[in-house]
Amino acid sequence: MIHPTAIVEEGAQIAEGVEIGPYAYVGPDVTIGSGTRIGSHARIEGWTTIGRDNRIFSHAVLGSIPQDLKYHGERTRLVIGDRNTIREFTLLNPGTEGGGGITRIGDDNLLMGYVHVAHDVQIGNHCILANAATLAGHVILGDFVVIGGMTPIHQFVRIGDHAMIAGASALSQDIPPYCLAEGNRAQVRGLNLTGLRRRFERETIDTLKRAYRTLFEGETAITDAARTLLENTDDPHVEKLCRFILESKRGIPYKRKHHVA
Repeated sequence: MIHPTAIVEEGAQIAEGVEIGPYAYVGPDVTIGSGTRIGSHARIEGWTTIGRDNRIFSHAVLGSIPQDLKYHGERTRLVIGDRNTIREFTLLNPGTEGGGGITRIGDDNLLMGYVHVAHDVQIGNHCILANAATLAGHVILGDFVVIGGMTPIHQFVRIGDHAMIAGASALSQDIPPYCLAEGNRAQVRGLNLTGLRRRFERETIDTLKRAYRTLFEGETAITDAARTLLENTDDPHVEKLCRFILESKRGIPYKRKHHVA
């Protein structure tokens, strides 16, 4: 299961059923769960923990030191969950002392070729990052987030559950859950209806549509509208949407639609 040309340093913890391909490298502080497959020439180093049944393709680099000038060799971690697919030439960095010390990737995610996940990023479950998507430090993604190809995300940006960022965008502010954003600089353009239709009933989507119109197309300031909605709804999805807006530190990028009388 471990190719004779692979280098697995003494101290690495490799579970049963792990496959390691030709010329791959696994460092001494790495832990790999059962069923994980590592392609040829992949490099896994640092204090990196990888769960079960992941597939890591050739030339991926996991756990190399952060691209942050404030990093001075402190022991920080990269933690990857279960059943993730990490494609060719991806680069995943561990955390930094100032950012909590952990970069964390959840379960069932797809990271396509040339994706970069920088220090202290937190990625939820069931996310898709298309080719060459780039996440700067401290970015937070919820669950079921889709990031289009060739899209950079500014540091400290938050993206809520079920949101989608279109390809070739450039995002520098927070995107609420359930929303679709695109452009350079990216702005909220509507709800992520394609994603919502895959996972929610029509009644839930209609409720989110009404909330979206109130928040983004009304005359009231978005934070005031969010507070009012939050006080008058018992729908958990609307509550999540409003709380995200009220808790945003980088702001929500959008423009009001101007209605012609």
